[in-house]
Amino acid sequence: MPKSAVPFFQKIDENRVYAFLSYIFFLCVIPLIYRKDDQFVQSHARQGLALFLCEVAVLLLTILIPWLARPLWFACFLLAFWGMLMALKGRQVLLPFISALSERIVL
Repeated sequence: MPKSAVPFFQKIDENRVYAFLSYIFFLCVIPLIYRKDDQFVQSHARQGLALFLCEVAVLLLTILIPWLARPLWFACFLLAFWGMLMALKGRQVLLPFISALSERIVL
């Protein structure tokens, strides 16, 4: 592999890690701050932020309606897992319901 190609691949791997971090609760703030210029990371970070806000809403809803919490927590977990998996593969993903919320986020 030529030496000029090494930084390119390192950048791709680094961006995948930042995109992966986007789906871990409040760590979505890290990619939003440190990778402002990368569209791939920003897309995942915005969805991670929207998912985090939904998780907070589910937490608050748990106080009012505890029996509703398990299915919603499971749905949030599945969406986060799917986003993490696609981020590690280097693919863009539009999470159901979350992508619509993420498009409304203005930073």
